[in-house]
Amino acid sequence: MQQQLAEIQSIVEDVLKLAKEKGATQAEASLSKVEGIAVSSRLKEVETVEFTNDGGLGITVYQGKKKGSASTADLSPQALALTVEKAIEIAKHTSDDECSGLADKNLMAFDYPDLDLYHPVELDTEYAIQQVIAAETSALDVDPRITNSDGASYNANLGTKVYGNSHGINAGYNSSRFSMSCVVIGEQDGDMQRDYSYTVAREFDKLSSPEQVGREAAKFTLDRLGARKIKTCKVPVLFDREIAAGLFGHFISAISGGSLYRKSSFLLDKLGHQVLPKWFNIIERPHILRGLASSPFDHEGVITQDMEIVSQGVLNHYLLTSYSARKLKMQTTGHAGGIHNWFIQHSGESDKAMLKKLDTGLYVTELMGQGVNIVTGDYSRGAAGFWVENGIIQYPVHEITIAGNLADMLLNIVAVGAEQETRGSVQTGSILIEEMQIAGE
Repeated sequence: MQQQLAEIQSIVEDVLKLAKEKGATQAEASLSKVEGIAVSSRLKEVETVEFTNDGGLGITVYQGKKKGSASTADLSPQALALTVEKAIEIAKHTSDDECSGLADKNLMAFDYPDLDLYHPVELDTEYAIQQVIAAETSALDVDPRITNSDGASYNANLGTKVYGNSHGINAGYNSSRFSMSCVVIGEQDGDMQRDYSYTVAREFDKLSSPEQVGREAAKFTLDRLGARKIKTCKVPVLFDREIAAGLFGHFISAISGGSLYRKSSFLLDKLGHQVLPKWFNIIERPHILRGLASSPFDHEGVITQDMEIVSQGVLNHYLLTSYSARKLKMQTTGHAGGIHNWFIQHSGESDKAMLKKLDTGLYVTELMGQGVNIVTGDYSRGAAGFWVENGIIQYPVHEITIAGNLADMLLNIVAVGAEQETRGSVQTGSILIEEMQIAGE
């Protein structure tokens, strides 16, 4: 892969040189290549086996303040030359935009850390088939009430990513990602429910075993059997740690430059203001070794850095690209392409203690629908989970809607669980919110 990385860097260098020769005042190019396999099974029979071996180059050229972009999956010299020409041609027909252009040269990742993101293994189809069938077999063997499977899947991807621009940066790295999942269906007294489990890692041998994934999928499904509706009420709501990460997804959208310069965020003008409880902290650590969302630089070549996003509930930073930063008369924060390893500081309670703190209310384990308005903060989504009384789970609940306003929900977080979800870009425990409206019967 080191040889592939050097080859890709050479292509990026050639393309940038060509863009300058053809009249671009500035240019940037990114090229990624991915090799991988994806195997899925259903009811212990192989359904699909897919091999991936593709790549693509995107180039953006600037002529003064005019911008043109083009991309190609064909990396032959002729196709690359044509792609550059098309980008130049597009730039001629666009209007001037004072905020366009490369990120500042002094922010470039000319010197960046190796984050140990690449752990290659042979892409073995037979092995992948054994994994998915073992996961399904384990799930189906747990209990006779597990009557059907929606399938298991195994994915392995080895990739190379390079970014270069006319400031002279030409940076790249290799990375790997492995994942496995299983979805099963349970039935009891005419009630059917489905649930899933999954595992993901940079290192192949850090995945949970297929047997564990299968057993977890079955357990989660069985726990949901016999679900009921509840009466409409206003109660405390505990978001399971897996979906709590999604709650912060809305927060991320609201403090992202694109939403802010368009004035379409419920957190507009909240920099330096209290947006979460006084004890609440969010830190970003882009350089965690082998981290699932680690990155030495962003999509514009800007070096990533440790940030205290929220301290004692106060919002310290917006998430900006070079374009949105110029629109807001600020400086990019290295967030072109998203966030890098967020850690939500917990308040110390175990999952059991979080249920005790909830006392009587709703424990949400699944959310459905897209009823979230980032402009106003209005939040309304279909939900399923468990009804809790005196800190003890009573029975599963489904076909309800939970509603509130994100600004209030964030300020009214009572506690964050110590047992953390670590399989994504936001690492958080379960989140307890003081009160929300539940629409049921």
